[in-house]
Amino acid sequence: MPGRRKMPAEYTHYTGLAGSSMQAQTVMTRTRAFEKVRHHQAHWFVECVAEFSGVFLYVFAGGGSTAASVCGNILGQSLSSVFQIGAAYAIGIVLALIICSSTSGGHFNPAVTISFVLFKKFPSLKAVRYVVAQILGGYIACLLIYAQYQQLISLAEATLEAAGELETVNFTPNGPAGIFAFYVLPETNLGQAFLNEFVCDFLLGVTIWACLDPTNFMATPVSAPFIVALTYGLMVWSYSPVGVAANSARDIGGRLAAISLWGLKAGSGRYAALVALTNIPATILGGLFYEFIFTDSSRVITPSHVDYLTALQIHAEQENQDAIPHPRGPQASTTEIGTEGKTHVVTIQQV
Repeated sequence: MPGRRKMPAEYTHYTGLAGSSMQAQTVMTRTRAFEKVRHHQAHWFVECVAEFSGVFLYVFAGGGSTAASVCGNILGQSLSSVFQIGAAYAIGIVLALIICSSTSGGHFNPAVTISFVLFKKFPSLKAVRYVVAQILGGYIACLLIYAQYQQLISLAEATLEAAGELETVNFTPNGPAGIFAFYVLPETNLGQAFLNEFVCDFLLGVTIWACLDPTNFMATPVSAPFIVALTYGLMVWSYSPVGVAANSARDIGGRLAAISLWGLKAGSGRYAALVALTNIPATILGGLFYEFIFTDSSRVITPSHVDYLTALQIHAEQENQDAIPHPRGPQASTTEIGTEGKTHVVTIQQV
């Protein structure tokens, strides 16, 4: 079949199929049949699952560390720290981007998806599906964290209840509900909270756009997940005590989980709207800032980005060809990638 590489003999041996060529052929036929369905009829669903999974991974990682910190502080034990929470979120983002981004593009944030709609002609209906999947991923991750930490959370609530502090502490960053939803202390100035959230999200937006720039030699497709993750960790380490969410999917998904567990009183009023919405314009402005100030069309696309973009284009072409066998057998695919006269021609022989 055009566009498909023959399975090496050592691969069939490794997977235990070398002893039965008929069995190997049957497995490969079924796999390819499922891939056709996945790439065509169910492609939109697979992309949404990837966005769901990406948000789930990083919320599950960071939220679990937050649960250890909150419960430990209430129970008088040191189980986590701000540094550990930031590192957990960073590792979760790396996992999300490495595992899921090749399938969906790796948005994992409604603000990024909306930015793609505005600047990169991303389909609006697809964007709606992405945002729903992202929020659902954060929601399910938080509910699972609650199920895994239920015993410690119940013990923490009982400790606060015994001290007469449950009602005043629960819906703050130091309370059990604060594991899942973002809150600020009652005396916090909302203007300062807005400034903190906006600046952090703006810088994250600039970083994301820098990693998307195919002429940026310092941000290759391989290093991009680690750059974005470390930047997110930096915001947690430096500014989470003031209050920072940095992702509307994480905030809305977590808040819906808190409301599901503790009722509407977990909503947090005006701060809930501030933290959920600030991320969107801040990320968009960060992208605009990078495009106007740092983007340079005279620069050459880096070799690593040529390989990456070529692979994406070849994959898209194969998706369109899989349903119809090519009558002339193996073909050579030539892909041109360039900006403003800077063109790279890459020829890939398909077997």
